[in-house]
Amino acid sequence: MKNDKVLVSGAVIFKEYRGKQTWLVVKRSEENGWEIPKTVVRKGESSVKAAIRMMGEQGDMAAQVLEEAGRAGGSISINGKVVPQKNIYYLMMQRSTGEILGFEKHKWLEYAKAARRLGSKREQSMLKQAKKELRKWKKEQEAKIN
Repeated sequence: MKNDKVLVSGAVIFKEYRGKQTWLVVKRSEENGWEIPKTVVRKGESSVKAAIRMMGEQGDMAAQVLEEAGRAGGSISINGKVVPQKNIYYLMMQRSTGEILGFEKHKWLEYAKAARRLGSKREQSMLKQAKKELRKWKKEQEAKIN
């Protein structure tokens, strides 16, 4: 916690398989709803490195950060004390994977199904923004080739 502020890094991660994009949604426990994978940023760690670390440790995958997808603020309660929280979400592309063990459940879903599955409006909005960033990123990549 930097200056009593919690920094959280989110991974809005997709993969392409047989011409289709699917997005990762996870459940941390049976009591929690479906969400975008997130982790608290450790002291001395950047939010980008935190997202990559989380996907390596919990998702057993190599993933590349393409762009920032969005930011959101809020607060959480820690030991009865309300602490400000800042979330930074990153658009990430899966490069390789093993067995995803760090989450109670996980699903790779097409965009519309992933958006419906996410429990919070904030996370639905971040998924939507990530999809926009992905379209923009792909156009930039095509322009570099041509």
